[in-house]
Amino acid sequence: MHARATAVRPGLARRSPLGRLRDAVDGLVKHSPSRFAILVFAALILVFTLLFSLPIARAGQGSSAPLHDALFTAVSVICVTGLSTVDMATYWSPFGHVLVYVGVNIGGVGVLTLATTLGLVISRRLGLRAKLMAASDTNPSRVHAGPVSERQAVRLGEVGGLLATVAVSALVIEGVIAAALLPSMLATGYGPLESIWYSLYYSAMAFTNTGFSPNPGGLAPFVDDYWMQSMLMLGVFLGALGFPVIFALARAWRTPRKWSVHVKLTLTTTTILLFAGAAMFLLLEHANPKTYGHLDAGPTVFQSFFMSMMTRSGGFATIDMHDLYGSSQLVSSMLMFIGGGSASTAGGIKVTTLAVLFLAAFAEARGAPSMEAFGRRIPRDMLRLSVSVVLWGATIVAGASIAILQITKAPFENVLFDVISAFATCGLSTGLTAELPPEGVYIMAATMFMGRVGTVTLAAALAASTRRQLFKRPEERPIVG
Repeated sequence: MHARATAVRPGLARRSPLGRLRDAVDGLVKHSPSRFAILVFAALILVFTLLFSLPIARAGQGSSAPLHDALFTAVSVICVTGLSTVDMATYWSPFGHVLVYVGVNIGGVGVLTLATTLGLVISRRLGLRAKLMAASDTNPSRVHAGPVSERQAVRLGEVGGLLATVAVSALVIEGVIAAALLPSMLATGYGPLESIWYSLYYSAMAFTNTGFSPNPGGLAPFVDDYWMQSMLMLGVFLGALGFPVIFALARAWRTPRKWSVHVKLTLTTTTILLFAGAAMFLLLEHANPKTYGHLDAGPTVFQSFFMSMMTRSGGFATIDMHDLYGSSQLVSSMLMFIGGGSASTAGGIKVTTLAVLFLAAFAEARGAPSMEAFGRRIPRDMLRLSVSVVLWGATIVAGASIAILQITKAPFENVLFDVISAFATCGLSTGLTAELPPEGVYIMAATMFMGRVGTVTLAAALAASTRRQLFKRPEERPIVG
């Protein structure tokens, strides 16, 4: 018996390479989820940069794409941004277009899954559901069981199950949107196979909030097709809501009282921003002959809503952004900076971050001791996280804008518009991005990367670093305002 026991123990001690890899990844996710997020996205970008650099990915040239164009396209695809330095419809070969289609789906699903995984890791460290709702991109359905041991990590099996749920949800939504877009493609005169491909492509770009177009001219052939534009708006709306909200609505859409504060805040703030943005575009652009001035009242109202939705991170446009009045460009920049919902394919600082800031302002104006929404109290540390995310975003935008202005000497409003579009992974452009020199392209690529990964990992890092303090220092108030 003794000999048998000694023979078994070494076998149990030895782990397969796959087992050691799983343990290493589990340890990385547990101890540094922010670093894990950055490594995952960086690895994906590296792989797709190499693929876009292959001669087979470029159309009709027989040569590979320059490194800065390949890198920028890879970042834009994986970060589901939609900005480009080349004409996406004609520059890439069919193989290149397949890379774009596959890449945005990997990036979109990866954003949803990774953000939710980070939230799950943090929840197990903190055991506080309220911190998850406003501090990080998370899945509230995973937190109902209550506090979990701080030592317990998220296993790869759980991440795999979450990935499968998110992927199936995304494919179902994209499939429904693609089926709805197919009649518009056929009516425009495209062949059956081409129409199917374009429908799938546009559907993926809408749900992932990317905004690339596979056909020359983009949405120009569909400028009067309000059915197609409505389906694109629906896809962008669902993608920008976030997986936690979609999951909650799918399970309890008839019983709003069961929705979490996160769901209610996301839906409320998104609706307010949609109507407020449409009203501003209608007011500012109704007399602009280059945009909506030549349209009747009905189409003007519709295009105002379309513009309001797309500036939130959708990236599609039926007009030239360069033709907008300066006031409308500023409104667009503000909407892009806000972005969509947490754990969504949209970018920006997220609508829940904005909601927490306004709740804090209202509470301060009323002299209330705490922030409240929908009969629930919002912890004050959510304000700290929200302010940190906004300052992080503002710092990135300011630094990138200064660098691009110094390199290009372009008009400030155009630089600010495109930099915010890059940070918020929106994809709208005044045309500046396509004219940037290589050094400007690298700066914009870094801006997209930090805008996509930065806000998520910053919130995760701040929430995970929260710790108990058994003493309080003397309080003293500085003069503010």
